[in-house]
Amino acid sequence: MKNIIIRADDLGYSKGVNYGIYESVKHGLINNVGVMVNMKDTLHGLDLLKGFDLDIGMHTVICAGKPLTDPEKIPSLVTSDGSFKPSKVYRTTDHDVVDLDEVVVEIEAQYQYFLKIVGKKPDYFEAHAVYSANLLKGLEVVAERHNLPLLPFDLDLNPVKFKKNTIITTFMDSMKPNYDPYSTFAHTIQFALANPSNNVPMMVCHPGYLDQSIIQQSSLTTPRTQEVDFLCDPKVAQEIADKGLHLARYTELS
Repeated sequence: MKNIIIRADDLGYSKGVNYGIYESVKHGLINNVGVMVNMKDTLHGLDLLKGFDLDIGMHTVICAGKPLTDPEKIPSLVTSDGSFKPSKVYRTTDHDVVDLDEVVVEIEAQYQYFLKIVGKKPDYFEAHAVYSANLLKGLEVVAERHNLPLLPFDLDLNPVKFKKNTIITTFMDSMKPNYDPYSTFAHTIQFALANPSNNVPMMVCHPGYLDQSIIQQSSLTTPRTQEVDFLCDPKVAQEIADKGLHLARYTELS
């Protein structure tokens, strides 16, 4: 039986996002959830998911909300008011604005807080939204320090190695015009059936409902609501079963 992964990112981003992820877990396909530990609604999201059997990942953040480190100690990551620089800074700058030593300090702070509020190590360890070579290097440093299951990020969504024996190929189209999660899902399924079992396709979703907080903070809006409906559609679960595929968790991969 071949594996596919369908994951929900951004728990904690807003209460609306939290409720959308909750629906996608309780009534849908989600069994892997990434947590943004630095957001004001993080604890609300974790409380909603108490009692569910899930893999919980650390969705490391440097472009939303406020850092867990004193902003004066990480000037390359923050604006004048002490908030993280927004993602548009990373998209519009032709050099890496992140200082490696500073980002390691913040990643470590987020990891230690993850341990406190989740009560265990993350089941996977990766980053939210932005591409920075030093951010990725910082994740490697902290992952090696604590023996964490790092999931690398490739800007062009090329296959990446996870753990010892697994290759993960990412399908993430939610930021594209005219996004249709059913189409992305179809490509994910086709890939699983056509490739070796150790090359696992991963559909990255951002389910959520829209509230004022997410509208103000995120450029990703309507696709979040589309994905809640998609993930809770029983026909999607039935297709996975009919194709003989397994909806995998990261902890099941080697």
